[in-house]
Amino acid sequence: MALSEFDLIQRFFAPFASTPAVVTGIGDDCAVLSISPDHQLCTSIDTMVEAVHFPKDAPPHGLAWRCLAAAASDLAACGARPLGFCLALTLEKADEVWLEAFASGLSEAAEFFQMPLLGGDTTRGGLALSVQVMGEVASGAALLRSTAKPGDQVWVTGSLGDARAALDYLASPPELNDFYDRYYYPKPPLRFAQTLVGLASAAIDISDGLLADLGHILEASGVGADIAAADLPLSSALMQGYSRQEAAAYALTGGDDYQLCFTAPRAHSSKLQVLADDQHIQLTCIGAITEQRGIRCTDSAGQPIEHDTPGYRHFS
Repeated sequence: MALSEFDLIQRFFAPFASTPAVVTGIGDDCAVLSISPDHQLCTSIDTMVEAVHFPKDAPPHGLAWRCLAAAASDLAACGARPLGFCLALTLEKADEVWLEAFASGLSEAAEFFQMPLLGGDTTRGGLALSVQVMGEVASGAALLRSTAKPGDQVWVTGSLGDARAALDYLASPPELNDFYDRYYYPKPPLRFAQTLVGLASAAIDISDGLLADLGHILEASGVGADIAAADLPLSSALMQGYSRQEAAAYALTGGDDYQLCFTAPRAHSSKLQVLADDQHIQLTCIGAITEQRGIRCTDSAGQPIEHDTPGYRHFS
């Protein structure tokens, strides 16, 4: 007997849909959350569509993790503590084997990011995943794009470019793809991002490519930036598999890293490093904010690097 929409929800998703913050979750018209006094709600929604954001026949376990991580990354960009998420799932058919693996991946991601599933919707059609995330931050403390100042340093977490490199190998078996986990199992630094509140001046998650996303901060803040390509954090796998020029290009424009790019006054440099070390977060200063608009990127010899900064665009 085919699964109904409600059977599907109860069997695969209801088991990991509750925490103390959830007053009412799956099964009612709205989720009701208990928000702490003097805190503000941060919410964002991301949609992934088959053959646009991920390949056909993508592994459902990794796909589930990826879709939640990508949405949770927006909470990290604001320094918000995660409260939960909603899932809108469009499927061609209710394939129980696929759903078992997808629900397993989603449950593991929800536990890792400490985000319960609050509700959502299921429909029939081409495979598409929409995740709405909710988090809280102290009133007036959210990290924004519009508050970078000249003289601030530009920082990034993690290493960059591996998710872009994964695209070169997605048709290969996972064991032959050194970058597989970086594509399907990104880990945006949510806990570290919360410690940046009061230290960082502006922040954004790296989803469309470092230069494109940093460009959003610069445009919103009315400033520019000088970036040293020689300081980009590149993994050993990326350096071994590509030339330095190719690796830097992937790091600058590749996208899908779901790490943080943020700015902070130079006076906070030492404290930021201590916080990063305490949480085992790779943290790298790659440049500085300037009054002169635009991004200037230089190589190890100080020579300008020509670059494009459009990022991913759906309608271009």
